[in-house]
Amino acid sequence: MCCKILERILVKRIQEHLAANNILHPAQHGFIKNRSTCTNLLESFNDWTLYLQDKQQVLIVYIDFRKAFDVISHEKLFTRLHAYGIQGELLLWLKQFFTGRVYCTKVGLSFSDFVQLLSGIIQGSVIGPIMFIIFINELVDLLARFGITVKFFADDAKLYTNIVDTVDGVPLQDALNALCSWADTWQLPISIDKCYVLNMGKRNTDTPITLTVCGKTLPSVTVCKDLGITVTDNLSPSLHINNIVTKAHQRANAIHRCFHSRNVDLLVRAYITYVRPLVEYNSIIWSPHYKQDIERIESVQRRFTKRLPGLKNYKYTERLTMLDLASLELRRLWFDMYWCYKLVFGLVDVHNELCNLFELKSDRVTRGHPYKLSKRHCTSNVRSSFFSERVINVWNNLPSDNTVDFSSFARFKRSVILVNFSDYLVQSFG
Repeated sequence: MCCKILERILVKRIQEHLAANNILHPAQHGFIKNRSTCTNLLESFNDWTLYLQDKQQVLIVYIDFRKAFDVISHEKLFTRLHAYGIQGELLLWLKQFFTGRVYCTKVGLSFSDFVQLLSGIIQGSVIGPIMFIIFINELVDLLARFGITVKFFADDAKLYTNIVDTVDGVPLQDALNALCSWADTWQLPISIDKCYVLNMGKRNTDTPITLTVCGKTLPSVTVCKDLGITVTDNLSPSLHINNIVTKAHQRANAIHRCFHSRNVDLLVRAYITYVRPLVEYNSIIWSPHYKQDIERIESVQRRFTKRLPGLKNYKYTERLTMLDLASLELRRLWFDMYWCYKLVFGLVDVHNELCNLFELKSDRVTRGHPYKLSKRHCTSNVRSSFFSERVINVWNNLPSDNTVDFSSFARFKRSVILVNFSDYLVQSFG
């Protein structure tokens, strides 16, 4: 326990050092304060929807490293730490923390011989994640120099660029060549079989662009997983919704089948804990605008509550009131408002210079709240339904009669759920 506390103190000091000296590249979103999978996806989808609106082609390369957290060379990690100014007694403590460790393998009741641990960042430790992003930070900076866009979440990497002519694929290939060279030098192997290209948007070239990693041609796909979100080549959320709804129904059925207790409160708590997160994970990225998708998601909660003891004969709206639950569509709207607040007030680290997500109204606001956003013209559904566009009307029309408290995020959350959003909901309950 004392070691964990000491690790947290050191991690905080290291993070302060990295931030003060602007060392970590802004394309890294993993294990960094105010960044997450959601900020990574938000920046990426913002770029992609703008490209698609402009009828441009986008090539996205997904890179997978083989057992990245387990193969980090300790000696190379110490070299990287020293280069970033982490020296003296702190570096000495880190060397002692990582060296001298041994491990063995257990199969049944048999144990292998103990072997010294020469690589890896000690998963499960507090200090391990920050060590990994320090180790890989040079690679992020190296790839960004080729004039392409790079997004990392720890070891999950994607590189993309818009394609107007076949020559536009050259910087992307050059970046992949540099990636292979860096990975070989720093002993971070690439899992080439798990790397692929997602070709998105209108094809602007007659000749398909072929990309290779370490001499192997990357396959082109139309669907892939990006940090838990199913991404298609047209950015439609329908396939992702189908996947999460199927999993949610399976887990909801398991709760009804496996719980011997018929206590309604217990079953609802199990649903909130194990089922609802499946259909709400990063919902601001994929929140649907078609009624059929909205109803498909709502069916998870509708069906689960209908099977609760004593509630079968009540209407869905009545069951929600009795259980003190909000509809899933309304909760997604709340999440949109929460993230809009975070972005407007700078509570998350998203680079507006690159993303151009929001722009506060420059003219003086005489009615409503003072944080209204400018509404931009959209020429495609994929852009108009994206978070930064769909949220503006709702945000700008938040009541100004002191119902919504903007003084802090906690107060905003408590107050915004009191607002009547029925005019913005598609779902009709019965």
